[in-house]
Amino acid sequence: MMRLLRIWRYHFNHAFSGMIQNRLIHAISVGTITISLLFLGGFALFFVNAGNWVVEWGKSVSMSVYLDDAISPETRKSVENAIRSLPDADIREYISKEKAFSDLKATLGAQAGLLDGLTKNPLPASFEIMFKDSEKERLDPKKIKGELEKVKGVSEVHYSEEYQARFEGVIRALKITGMIVGLLLCMAVLLIVTNTIKLTIYSRREEIEIYKLVGASDWFVRAPLLIEGAAQGLLGGSMALVILFALHLVFSLDNIHVLGLPIFRVVFLPCSYVVILLFLGLTLGLIGSFIAIGRFFKI
Repeated sequence: MMRLLRIWRYHFNHAFSGMIQNRLIHAISVGTITISLLFLGGFALFFVNAGNWVVEWGKSVSMSVYLDDAISPETRKSVENAIRSLPDADIREYISKEKAFSDLKATLGAQAGLLDGLTKNPLPASFEIMFKDSEKERLDPKKIKGELEKVKGVSEVHYSEEYQARFEGVIRALKITGMIVGLLLCMAVLLIVTNTIKLTIYSRREEIEIYKLVGASDWFVRAPLLIEGAAQGLLGGSMALVILFALHLVFSLDNIHVLGLPIFRVVFLPCSYVVILLFLGLTLGLIGSFIAIGRFFKI
């Protein structure tokens, strides 16, 4: 047992001393792996939050009731009363035409000048309503939409489930794209680790030949190289997670608001995803090392 521990301690010491000797090559390799796994982790972070958003939207039904342009204050009041008569309906905000236009200009930012050519404000006023505390099974959004669109002064009504269905379709398309990109990134990591280990083998070829001449087994020579590949993948995965978490802290908000309504909370990757990303880096590093070593040793 002690002999086995001494052998593995030797392998780890040899591997890390080799990484220090060829630190530039290994630093470039780890940096490239970090970037690849950072993109992969970014996709995972997006899909985790997108799933949470869909679940959160599924817990409530919200509606946007758009009003006619020439609506009078009395008609607008009658629309408001019709909305308040709906069971569990809560008017969260009234958005005037002017506020809708100013919100659009704020969203466009530097491109807001594109709206200067408009002779009149094309955006309608609207009521933003929510059925947050109701039992969703009791609601019939399509029926409520039909009833509200019959009210004088109402132009059209949109509800959250319409957007949710579209959003889920976009998510499905992005998942397929993410899987393709993830596969390409994994292949890139394998290529990087393989080439780095090849360079390491070339730089140590005389040392490896001496080991073979004195009777060292293939696995005795392979072990430090496999450890180097695994260490590269693990370091790349760890650095990717650290950078991703730092970006999450800097750029994320506690709650994202749309039209004044809290829609979702941005969260970081669950522990299971963190473990998977680290394990993926470790596994890709080992596989890349095996590919490189296979060309110089008989398996």
